[in-house]
Amino acid sequence: MRLISTGRHHATFELGDLQVISLRDGYIDMPPTRLRDEEGRPLPQLPTAVPLVGDNLRLSVNAFYVTDGTRSLLIDTGASNVWHDPTMGLIYDALDEARIDRAQITDVAITHRHEDHVSGLIMPDGAEAFPELERVWIGAGDLSVFTGRLEPIRDRVVPVSEKVAINDWTTAVPTPGHTPGHTVFDVDSGAGHLLVWGDTVHVPTLQFDQPNVSWELDGNQSQARTARAALLEILAHPNHFVAGAHLDSPGIARISPSGTGYALEYLAPPIGV
Repeated sequence: MRLISTGRHHATFELGDLQVISLRDGYIDMPPTRLRDEEGRPLPQLPTAVPLVGDNLRLSVNAFYVTDGTRSLLIDTGASNVWHDPTMGLIYDALDEARIDRAQITDVAITHRHEDHVSGLIMPDGAEAFPELERVWIGAGDLSVFTGRLEPIRDRVVPVSEKVAINDWTTAVPTPGHTPGHTVFDVDSGAGHLLVWGDTVHVPTLQFDQPNVSWELDGNQSQARTARAALLEILAHPNHFVAGAHLDSPGIARISPSGTGYALEYLAPPIGV
C-alpha cells in the first residue's frame, strides 16, 4: 500500500487495483478519564507518550472512500453539524478537495451508530448528502439510529448480522462491543487487506501498546477488548493494513507485534490539526 498524494483534508493511497482516500472530518477533544483499566476504572496515570491538548485527549475523526474506478464505497460519514463544533463536519470539504462527486456515491457503510460516524448522511441544511444513495450498510444492532434527522434514510438501510460481502472487494465483519452493531470492513485488493474500523482504538499512542485499555463509552468493555485483540492479531499478518476512524489523520497504518502489545507505523504524516 503506498501514498499517492495528500491535501489539507484528504490523502490518497493505492492498494493493488484499488484507490483508498482518507477523508478528514476534523477532531474532537475528550477527557483522559474516558480510558479504563480491565476493571472498568479510570486509569490512575497516563504514560508520558500520550499527548494532551490542554487537559484533553485529541481524537482525529476520519472517513474512508474506496473505489476500483467503477464502483465505490464510502465508509463512515463524519458528524455533519450535530455537535455544533467548528472542528467537526469537514467531510464535505474533504470530498470536494479529493474531487469526489457526492452524487456518484450509491453505497455507504457505517461502522457504528455514534454521531461522529453516521450523522454526515444528512447535511447541516437538512438535505441528503448523497442524492443518489441506494444502500447504507450498518450492523443490525445499531439500526435504532435511523430515527429523527436520519429517518429519511431508513428505507435504504441494509442490516448486517453476520459476515457478508458488500461488493467484490469489501466484506462486512461484525465486531460488537463498542456498540451492539459495531462492524469492521475488510477491503481486499488481492495485493493486500485493509481493515477499516470505527471505534476499535480511540487513543493510538496508548491502546496499541496496551490493548487491554478500554474506553468508557464501550457499551460492553470486555467484548470490545476481545474484538480489539482479535483484530490486532489479524493485522499483524503480512500485507495487512488498518484504517482507523480515530487514528491520527489520515489514519492509515501497518502494525507489528512489539513486547506485550503492538507497534503502529503510519503510512503518511499527519494532516490537519
